[in-house]
Amino acid sequence: MSLMKEIKLNQNTGKAVQLAQAVVMVRPVDFGFNEETALDNEFQQKLDDSAKVTEQALVEFERMVNRIKAAGIDVLVLEKADSDYVTPDAVFPNNWFSTSQDGTLTIYPMFAENRRQERRIDDLTALLKREGYQVGSVEQLADMNEKLEILEGTGALVIDHKNSALYASQSERCHEAQFKRFAEKKGYQASYLFDTASDNGKSIYHTNVMMSVGEGFAVICADCFVDAKEYAEVKASLSLANEVIEISKEQMEKHFCGNILHVKNTDQDAFIIMSKSAFNGFTQAQKQQLEQYGQLLVNDIDTIEAVGGGSARCMVAEVFFDKA
Repeated sequence: MSLMKEIKLNQNTGKAVQLAQAVVMVRPVDFGFNEETALDNEFQQKLDDSAKVTEQALVEFERMVNRIKAAGIDVLVLEKADSDYVTPDAVFPNNWFSTSQDGTLTIYPMFAENRRQERRIDDLTALLKREGYQVGSVEQLADMNEKLEILEGTGALVIDHKNSALYASQSERCHEAQFKRFAEKKGYQASYLFDTASDNGKSIYHTNVMMSVGEGFAVICADCFVDAKEYAEVKASLSLANEVIEISKEQMEKHFCGNILHVKNTDQDAFIIMSKSAFNGFTQAQKQQLEQYGQLLVNDIDTIEAVGGGSARCMVAEVFFDKA
């Protein structure tokens, strides 16, 4: 498909914050291989001992929570709800909600039926309020059982808040019509929807696997783009305010180098959250580039990456709300 670019005026662009100081994480009590998401997530691997997988995921999760907290970043942990629902991918909460500076909590339509049970709006709102965050309105982009026009949060959407730009790879997790409505409703100055392909020719299931936008830098896999013109326009947009760091398909597919998140603590110190695999996958020169923008916060999450098919960025949902 051709590149779509929607131009909107946004009076708040200059006030937008790119780096969150708090994140929500969900304890992976039910973690395991998700047969439903494996239909289009090529990164998932099925391991033999499911009980050991869950146990190891819980260890990796707790270690990551403690590491982020130690950096001075607020971590809100959403615990397992009292229900019979099994949610193997609940550890990836950024797919079902996002927060905005204006106090809006946005809820997104989910592709896999068993992932729709992850959307615990009341529990999340209660957690945020209990921790002192001001929650304004709750906005659902679609019916909770929407099956076609899917848009999986900041998995599908990579957002440059400060420069009011929106980027997304079209896939079953990112429907064109829903993407356009979201971009128009939120008033982004520029929005880009583009086609991608893995080595096997499938669309990249989530944009945040192949790219990340921080404050002053962007990491992106150029080789994923089907259309060279689309990539040229995306790169030109990113380059207006960011140093663009290009990664290879191997760095994306084998190391999750695109799945990183730029955050800051209460002292305004910046950090880049990533997995141990991503850290090992970046070249020394790339690490030096990234370190100009923040300390690399490296987490050993090998089991979660392998079985869940997502990495460190997928595990943290940013909180942009003000504290009371």
